[in-house]
Amino acid sequence: MENNPYGIAALWAQGDLVTRGIALALLLMSVASWYVMLTRAWRLLRNRRLAQAATGQFWHAHSFGDGLVLLAGAANPFRLLAEEGRDAVAHHRDNQSDLHGQLSLSDWLNSSLRRAIDESAERLHGGLSILASVGSTAPFVGLFGTVWGIYHALVGIGVSGQASIDKVAGPVGEALIMTAFGLAVAIPAVLGYNALVRGNRAVLGRLNRFAHDLHAYFITGAPLARAEARPKLAAVNEPLRRVEGGN
Repeated sequence: MENNPYGIAALWAQGDLVTRGIALALLLMSVASWYVMLTRAWRLLRNRRLAQAATGQFWHAHSFGDGLVLLAGAANPFRLLAEEGRDAVAHHRDNQSDLHGQLSLSDWLNSSLRRAIDESAERLHGGLSILASVGSTAPFVGLFGTVWGIYHALVGIGVSGQASIDKVAGPVGEALIMTAFGLAVAIPAVLGYNALVRGNRAVLGRLNRFAHDLHAYFITGAPLARAEARPKLAAVNEPLRRVEGGN
């Protein structure tokens, strides 16, 4: 098979330091973007499965502790959200003398859940800035390589004094390969960024709904509140029993 004198191999062999540097930069950008897309796509699929467990199995558990067992995994954002709500209720109950003790339990719990959701959102969006940067800069990096290659091609044509079509088309077409490289790197990065943002938005929507359910659970019908009320009721009923016994 005859070698192409104007192909990618020729571009690398005949290119100078700038051309090779641009090609390596585009290669690194491509590797980084594909790594982010694959790892974040796997995490997104995992979070979707966890969301189904949170919206289904958790609320069918017999107790809050049993529900946490169903939300297995230290990195489960739904488990972290449930634990944050539980800890917020306990902290508000045991620290009434602090400044946040002046807040109602509903406001304090809502603030704690919102903070946990914001932290989960930061983790979900981690790495997406790389895709945004690659998608926006890779075409221009490739264009710079094309301009640089055309400049050197024209200089070579001027030195040789031959401006025929075969002398112009080869070097110019070879330089345009850099633009194609830039587009090949940028297009998957942009598509992957949009897909991951859309998927993360759906997961955050489920986190918000789960937080709303947790808020209602802890404020209106939490077993923690009922357990806390039992000693108080016992303390109130004890004098009544004594009075009735005396009569």
